[in-house]
Amino acid sequence: MSTGAGKHTKSRRDHVADLDPTTRWTSRIWHRLSDGDLLIRMGLCLAAAVILLLVTRAWLPPLVFREGDVPRRAITARTDFRRANAEQTRRAREQAMRQARRVYRHDPEPIRQLRGDLKNTVVRFDPVGGEKEISDDDFEIWKKEFYFTTETSPKLDDDIYREQLEQFRQALIPDGALAQFETAVAEALRDVEQNGLLAYLIEPDADDGVDGNADFNQLQIRVYPIGNPENESNVAVEEVLLADVLERLPEKLKKTLQSDDIVARVDDWLKHKLPSATTLTLDPERTAERRRLASNSVEEVYDVIRRDAVLVAAGTPIDAKSFELIRLEHEAYSAQLSRADMLARWLGTLGMYAALYTLCGFFIHFRYPDLLKNLGQFVGLLAISTATVVLCYWANYWSAEMVPLLLFSMTVAIAFNRELALLLAASLGVVVVLSLGQGLTPFVILMAAAATAILMLGQVRSRTKLTYVGFCVGLVAALTTIGVSVVDSQSLGLGLIDAGYFALAGIFSGIVMMACLLPVVEKVFGVITDISLLELGDAAHPLLQELVRRAPGTYNHSINVASLAEAAAESIGAHGLLVRVGAYFHDIGKIFKPQYFVENQTQGDNRHESLVPAMSTLIIIAHVKDGADLARQHRLPVPIIDFILQHHGTTLVEYFYKRASEQCETDPDAADVDENTFRYPGPKPQTREAGILMLADAVESASRVLVEPTPARIESLIEELTMKRLLDGQLDESGLTLQEVRTVRDSLAKSLTAVYHGRVKYPDQRTA
Repeated sequence: MSTGAGKHTKSRRDHVADLDPTTRWTSRIWHRLSDGDLLIRMGLCLAAAVILLLVTRAWLPPLVFREGDVPRRAITARTDFRRANAEQTRRAREQAMRQARRVYRHDPEPIRQLRGDLKNTVVRFDPVGGEKEISDDDFEIWKKEFYFTTETSPKLDDDIYREQLEQFRQALIPDGALAQFETAVAEALRDVEQNGLLAYLIEPDADDGVDGNADFNQLQIRVYPIGNPENESNVAVEEVLLADVLERLPEKLKKTLQSDDIVARVDDWLKHKLPSATTLTLDPERTAERRRLASNSVEEVYDVIRRDAVLVAAGTPIDAKSFELIRLEHEAYSAQLSRADMLARWLGTLGMYAALYTLCGFFIHFRYPDLLKNLGQFVGLLAISTATVVLCYWANYWSAEMVPLLLFSMTVAIAFNRELALLLAASLGVVVVLSLGQGLTPFVILMAAAATAILMLGQVRSRTKLTYVGFCVGLVAALTTIGVSVVDSQSLGLGLIDAGYFALAGIFSGIVMMACLLPVVEKVFGVITDISLLELGDAAHPLLQELVRRAPGTYNHSINVASLAEAAAESIGAHGLLVRVGAYFHDIGKIFKPQYFVENQTQGDNRHESLVPAMSTLIIIAHVKDGADLARQHRLPVPIIDFILQHHGTTLVEYFYKRASEQCETDPDAADVDENTFRYPGPKPQTREAGILMLADAVESASRVLVEPTPARIESLIEELTMKRLLDGQLDESGLTLQEVRTVRDSLAKSLTAVYHGRVKYPDQRTA
């Protein structure tokens, strides 16, 4: 076939492809997938899925048992695992603490002082440096200082004492004998002066809480010089213990001193004096620190439980000890999984998320497409869905996973509708129970509670309604828990305990929604509940008070429109309270120039007579924009602002348009009248409620000029105005069907007829 230049000639294959429904279907899918907005939403869903996969650790199997469950079959170990033995670990650490070396401070000054005292005493009996003759006082000192006796020791005659004293003095006569004596004593006490001296290993007031009897078996202690704690060293106990030191002392003295008499007397003198010259003092802080380090160095003691060992017998309730075994076995089993196993679980969970996303996405696409178009609401819904699963996963540690799911269900029911809330709650319930490893029983309980909350939230006209919903949800959850416990052959006692938990969860959810979340839901999702509408519709609202003061006629008109519109909305199942409150505020823009509107004018006071039609139209139309700006300044909800903007749609200001047309006909030089100049800026009503308000506003205003408002004339007026709005396309985007428009028209006629009902004419009465 011949074609013009630049045109593409289709082949036979192309024509066949155009007729192939499969090709058209795949082309549509490809076209949708290449849509940027769709890709953004798919990316957000993928990000949410990844967050859930990470938080719930989807690559690992969940722990399917909980404390209090009664397993129908015995629970056995799937792999070897270890359990910490706290008692044996405690004993081992106590043993390490007992064996830890004590730390002592060493002050050598008492030993040095002892050597000086010994020298001074010996010099007293030196035949060179002292007197030739020994006085009685010196003799008594000799007997007291140089003889170590006990109560059982034999008593000696004074002659023997004097004879031994003389032998001692003779041993000191040779030159250098005294110096040799001092050197011998210093050498004998050198180790004691360096390492210290301890009377006994356990000091009476120094025990720090650990069984001290074990200290007798210690072979070493830690010693540091006083003032130098960093220079700590190990010292053998036998080197510093007084009994051992005294036992070795004679041998050390004999190595240097040749006289047995001097050795014996010095040994006796030191046995008198050394017990009072101990140099070691226990340091409790450093000892406690060393024992703490010794205790911490002991590794945990574990019991090994082999594979196939019975952890819980069939029909036995899982107590805290058994649950700890199950948890440890689960961790050990998860740790030995291969990467392939974990990847398979991860992909399987991701596939489940994809299926649920697809199901919910198609449902929203066909039933609530505006939700997908509004990116803000879509992101908000996706965010709270993700947060709900995360919170349920964490709340499972306290058996409180019902609370986040109930709050989510109530939020969606309030912000959107109950049908969507039921679907999303069921989808999240599936995700939650599978992520937690729970079965059908918990899912039934969760869905019974969520469905009860959703179905009872059709209208929330008081805050006590949420508390009432919480109590009902708690009751349903408790009864469902008892029922499924009986059916599932669980213990009735445990079922009653769980029922109490779930009942409290339902009540708590209602209180939290009432006290905290309801204002947040309204703000985030741009919805307005009946509670807020009732508060907003109070006649004491500042804007309504200002409307009464400046434009009383407009206020009266708004009240009448509200009454008409509410009845009409309820006749078709629309939100009557929302329409009523919206009608209160729909004309607040007239506050700025009230005298330019006919309902506020007195007879003979028409300010438009001095204005050209175009200027009058601008003043009339401006009340829409002024009203929206005023509503935003007073932080009115978005649905109320939408009523202000849409209640006139793009209708024509007919009165001034006709005046302008008449003037144009009488003035040949005038420019043609542009109809768009005399139309409201819109937008057209976008909801059924906005469409009803438009009709009620037009009908109420027009009915005021009826001379005789009979029912027939009222119906004729309403029919005319309704058809005019329909033919002008003002209701095309409102969602009102023709059947609903007819019902609204009948309701308006009924309400207006009641307002202008006939009255009985009474005969003239005489004045009093």
